[in-house]
Amino acid sequence: MIPGILLQITNTAAVAADTVHKVTTQALTTTVQPQVQSLPIWELLIKGGVIMIPLFILSLMAVYFFFERLIAIKKASRTNANFMNNIRDFIFDYKLDSAKALCKSTNSPISRMVEKGLTRIGKPIDEIERSLESVGKYEVSKLEKNLKILGIVAGIAPMLGFIGTIMGVIKIFYNISLADNISIGIIAGGLYEKMITSATGLIIGVLAYAGFHYLNILLDKVIFMLEDSSNEFLDILQKEAKS
Repeated sequence: MIPGILLQITNTAAVAADTVHKVTTQALTTTVQPQVQSLPIWELLIKGGVIMIPLFILSLMAVYFFFERLIAIKKASRTNANFMNNIRDFIFDYKLDSAKALCKSTNSPISRMVEKGLTRIGKPIDEIERSLESVGKYEVSKLEKNLKILGIVAGIAPMLGFIGTIMGVIKIFYNISLADNISIGIIAGGLYEKMITSATGLIIGVLAYAGFHYLNILLDKVIFMLEDSSNEFLDILQKEAKS
């Protein structure tokens, strides 16, 4: 009987050991997922420090001047397809007053340039050409107004962001020197906050840079339209003089 009891005890111990082994193995192979805390974007930006204030002002300037110049350039690029044809007809019919009235009612860079040329009719063609060129340059300068501010923002914002990061790093190492403790928590915790200024400055700079060059592309189209209309107007005057 004793051997039977010993056998039962042995089996029970084997089962218990197997159970403990399975539980231990499962515990070792189970990966514990770290708890990741999400941080709202506004709270993240606030952690960037005081340098975020001028960066925020630069972002507002970039947005305002981009859309302000976009509306102005888009408006200047709108032209009536029949405008120059009507001007040609009025000149050939000797209706200069009607041509000038059409220019005033159209109210565009091209119409103002042509109107200036109409007031010079009767003078040498070279003088008319110079007057058209001067008006064209003046109209372009008005469209370029505030456009350079986007270029300034594109250059300043990244540098300002880097300055904020450098100032933060200096502060981190200063605190380490006071605490006499090189802890990865101290370094990483402060460094990621200061890198926010660099990221923000780069984002603002890239967007301002892209907006600046996009507006310049649109402005080049307006300049081409002015040059083309100027040449067409001079051709009309030369044909009228020959006739």
